[in-house]
Amino acid sequence: GRHEVWSWKTASKESLCLMWQKVKVQLMLSMSFLTALFWYCRRLYSFLAQLLKRWSNYLQRQLIRNLSVLPEVDLLGYSAREWKGETKQAKQMREVLFRNCHIKYLRQVRRDNYSVVRAVLFQIFSQGIPFPSWMKERDILKLPEKLLYSQGCNWIQQYSFGPERYTGPNAFGKLRKCMEALKTNWAEISATRDHEERSSMCNTLFSDESKEYKLYEAIKFIMLYEVVEAYEQIKSRDEPVHNLFSLLFARDSSSDPLSFMMNHLNSIGDSICLDQVELFLLGYLLEVKIRVYRLHRFNTEEFQVNYPDEYRREWNEISLLTEDDHYYHIPLFRT
Repeated sequence: GRHEVWSWKTASKESLCLMWQKVKVQLMLSMSFLTALFWYCRRLYSFLAQLLKRWSNYLQRQLIRNLSVLPEVDLLGYSAREWKGETKQAKQMREVLFRNCHIKYLRQVRRDNYSVVRAVLFQIFSQGIPFPSWMKERDILKLPEKLLYSQGCNWIQQYSFGPERYTGPNAFGKLRKCMEALKTNWAEISATRDHEERSSMCNTLFSDESKEYKLYEAIKFIMLYEVVEAYEQIKSRDEPVHNLFSLLFARDSSSDPLSFMMNHLNSIGDSICLDQVELFLLGYLLEVKIRVYRLHRFNTEEFQVNYPDEYRREWNEISLLTEDDHYYHIPLFRT
């Protein structure tokens, strides 16, 4: 009996040992597999994280490359890089801008012939400035139709959209789309109260050439429309007009709305930028006080100029900085 018990215990022990050996092998294989899987997942995660980071950096570089208004840069660093030489006037100019005017940073604006319109409109949008009062009272989408049909200005078919010159009968439809783009984007951005969200919307808008050019052409057309309105008022002597229109019509090159369009507006965005008279008109129509720091007029009365020079107290103020009255940047103030 004892022998049988001993044999049963021995057989059971051997069976358990064999089972443990098999389980042990399986556990070791499973642990090896899990270890390999963990190592692989970790490497995959690291690879995907690096790939995502590179893709994010690439998209950010592309966005900055496409931006027509670049992120802010330090004024002193920019001036040391761009304004060559350490002349007495250069040092004094930096001191005046930095210490007296409190301009500590600036945003560079793309150097093309839309430069000043872009710098003005970008600030209006980024600051959340609402429509001017006159624009709230009338539908700007109807301005092309009113000019063409009600006032008989069929010559607007000769309107040029920057580099795209003389679109003929298609001008009316293109102008309508430009006005729609201006109204829609302005309303949407100005209604956004969160500064960060509004800034993101502006960066997106001003990195898409086809969209932003529509805005500039809409602004150009509004300038033309108001010039036509002022010209009709002067002819009919119904009511007085702002003295800037008298100044505009006094030029041989813009004695009437047609010559103003042909000799000035049509070339804006293509071969020329806005001149001083058009800047007065731009500030007047958008109901903003445009303060311009003109570096090439430093130490003269024309160093700091307001457009228009007569403005209402409730108008918002925006600022520009130019080195040559052609290309403009956006100065940023810090106290």
